[in-house]
Amino acid sequence: QVQLVESGGGLVQAGGSLRLSCEASGTFFSIDTMAWHRQVPGKQREFVASITSTGTTNIANSVKGRNAISIDNAENTMVLQIDRLKPADTAVYYCNVGARVYDSSGLRQVNSWGQGTQVTVSS
Repeated sequence: QVQLVESGGGLVQAGGSLRLSCEASGTFFSIDTMAWHRQVPGKQREFVASITSTGTTNIANSVKGRNAISIDNAENTMVLQIDRLKPADTAVYYCNVGARVYDSSGLRQVNSWGQGTQVTVSS
């Protein structure tokens, strides 16, 4: 019901910047929250940042102060920029969306994940 397309990952030098985009499509009533998580092999997936449709943000300490997050409700797209990248930012970044959909049981909440995009920061 909600498909996510992530873009913007790649190889970046330490100190550089990166913009990650996530676009939601499909059949849904509303997108309520869009978020980024990241995961390093062998470790748990961790929260990075989120933004609601009304613009309320929540930012992890790991990127606080060097990030910018925005949402375009008309395009169902979220953009996260991370500046002053560090090798510790290397991970697979996953888009996560909380949405509401109509189905046979009425209006319900769903949670969807993207396939992930690799970010590698070289020292």
